[in-house]
Amino acid sequence: MMYNKFMPKNYLNLMKEEIDKVKNTKPKLLLHCCCAPCFLSVPEEVFEAFNIDIYYFNPNIYPQSEYEKRLDNIFKVKDKLKLNSEIIISEYKPIQFYEAIKGYEKEKERGERCNICIALRMEECAIVAKEKNYDYFCTTLTSSPLKNADFINKEGENLAKKYGINYLFSDFKKENGYLKSINKCKDLNIYRQNYCGCEFSVR
Repeated sequence: MMYNKFMPKNYLNLMKEEIDKVKNTKPKLLLHCCCAPCFLSVPEEVFEAFNIDIYYFNPNIYPQSEYEKRLDNIFKVKDKLKLNSEIIISEYKPIQFYEAIKGYEKEKERGERCNICIALRMEECAIVAKEKNYDYFCTTLTSSPLKNADFINKEGENLAKKYGINYLFSDFKKENGYLKSINKCKDLNIYRQNYCGCEFSVR
């Protein structure tokens, strides 16, 4: 499918096109994961096409008890679904988030502070994926209706060029991905948080 700069990209279709290219080769994908509900929005076809490991790097999450609760529920999903995925956990250093968003503390939700936070986590995923010889990287952040999928995917595309690694386009909330995640959380008894993650989103 051909796109030009005047045509908005359909990231769901781009993901499916990439899956068609690689489905018989099972490349390695490092998937940045912010929480279990977002992880549950990832469609089965992605798991069928890729060997997926999970990367948990979320220095924005506040407080630490919330950070640990979300991580525990990712392990819970892995166990309940009997996934072979490795969970790679980055050290919890909130200072990384606060240094990155300095000067944007009073920004409204979904503003520049959020973009900086998203970019921070995606770049770390790209770096780790490159260092550990993954073929692709991706993030579950496109599962939320409150996140800008266009920004996330353009950031992923730029990072792919910067680090020389493939990025898997996504829009996991599409095709009822968000609704399916809600239902799966109920079925599996998975914790669903009521705020994005940082202390500013709590307020």
